[in-house]
Amino acid sequence: SYQRVSSNSQLGRESGRGQVTQGDGKTFEQLRQECLQKKKLFEDPDFPACDSSLYYSQSVPINFEWKRPGELCENPEFIVGGADRTDICQGALGDCWLLAAIASLTLHKETLARVVPNDQGFDRSYAGIFHFQFWQHNRWLDVVVDDRLPAVRNRLVLLHSASNNEFWSALLEKAYAKLNGSYESLKGGSTLEAMEDFTGGVGETYETKSAPTDLFNIMKKAYDRGSMMGCSIDITSSAESEAQTASGLVKGHAYSITGLEEVNYRGKKVKLIRIRNPWGQVEWNGAWSDESREWNVIDSSEKKRILQNSMDDGEFWMEFEDFKANYDKIEICNLTPDSLTDETKRKWEVNMFEGNWIRGSTAGGCRNFIDTFWTNPQFKLTLLHADDNNDKCSVVIALMQKNRRALRKEGLDLQTIGFALYEAPADEDHLGKDFFRYNGSKARSKTYINVREISERFTLPPGNYLLVPTTFQPHDEADFIIRIFSERAAGTMEMGNTVDADLPDPPMPSLPEEETDEEKGLRRMFEKIAGELFLLNWQCH
Repeated sequence: SYQRVSSNSQLGRESGRGQVTQGDGKTFEQLRQECLQKKKLFEDPDFPACDSSLYYSQSVPINFEWKRPGELCENPEFIVGGADRTDICQGALGDCWLLAAIASLTLHKETLARVVPNDQGFDRSYAGIFHFQFWQHNRWLDVVVDDRLPAVRNRLVLLHSASNNEFWSALLEKAYAKLNGSYESLKGGSTLEAMEDFTGGVGETYETKSAPTDLFNIMKKAYDRGSMMGCSIDITSSAESEAQTASGLVKGHAYSITGLEEVNYRGKKVKLIRIRNPWGQVEWNGAWSDESREWNVIDSSEKKRILQNSMDDGEFWMEFEDFKANYDKIEICNLTPDSLTDETKRKWEVNMFEGNWIRGSTAGGCRNFIDTFWTNPQFKLTLLHADDNNDKCSVVIALMQKNRRALRKEGLDLQTIGFALYEAPADEDHLGKDFFRYNGSKARSKTYINVREISERFTLPPGNYLLVPTTFQPHDEADFIIRIFSERAAGTMEMGNTVDADLPDPPMPSLPEEETDEEKGLRRMFEKIAGELFLLNWQCH
């Protein structure tokens, strides 16, 4: 029920074009050339300009019209003056998590150029067609869209740029909506999810109230290495969602982290963090906010450097201690899975498995359900060599469930997932119930949670380990991917696929003239089902 894929390449470094996703199998360039030759603007049959592309659970609440950029302004442009985080303003859709990730993406030009190819625009090659690339389940996909966008009274009402003639961000949102089935499928999510889809990177989450003491250094190092970062404030009830606090912060809302600095202030070093609200407005009004008096005390050149381009654009600075006191969660997406807590940058070894939880077969649930837990997929991990200057092995394990956002319209939302690691016997295959009854786990995910991907970082002694990914309840079905990152090369294999049986060779088929009546009857049935041409080919071989 599962297979293994291995890779030793750096994440996010795959070269060449993404895999074609269009239903007719044609590439972006082929489709564009066809439209130019026919002098017609592209209309995407795979994601048509209709209500079902917007909403699946209800009738469309607003009277949208689908408009091309040329119908909304006189001189549309794909990108005006470079793609910038101020090009991202949230509309009527609750996808601030996606917008926060796009804002982070604009800070990394090489990564941005992969997601938003620069071979398109509104020049002579314009044919109403655009394309974007996203990472999904260990492969890059090239997603084509037409440029008909939902508008009300000739204004875009979903993601849009502050410049009314710039359209790259609105078209990117449309391509991501197509990838996930509809615009409505983008309501609610984790910034980390979109960050990973933009990079192929590995995500990690920190809780500010229980974070390491060197959290600022971890984040500064991550920022300097090009990692994408987001943050949010927890809510205790749905009524608090997107509620604004007296200090200008918004609960249950995804922000992007766009900078970290240290400045000299009254004879001491102060740590600052820059954050952006994807609404493009509503900012922190406390210490170190745009017009606060703290800026008047620091060196004027420092102030100019740090506050350049500062305006009421939803972006603001705050002291790191205030940040930790007000925000609850930080999401970091590393473009390569390098250690954030070590000065030495290293490539990690990467292994990947794909698998399924199937009702009545491999969906055994968590260890609370000991009678079925052992039926879950099992993977063997052999850590042979300790890290440099260490007697243990560093490993990051990330468990991701596949395609759940696109399955929402079928009533299937995220499963609650987690995993456990056990010290494994060296020479046994798939382990049974008794092993798990009498052996505790050596490491596990902190919690079971209904997110797309759950990841944890461990340091373990060299040895053999058994990795068991599960849903919380038995019989909950889903497809999944496990990515395993290790400092040194690790042995990995799926368990339960060993077949050891001494079977005789099957008998050779009888010649036509020597067939029994039963075999002739089977041949006639085969001819009827498979067709004469296939049968002739079979006889020739």
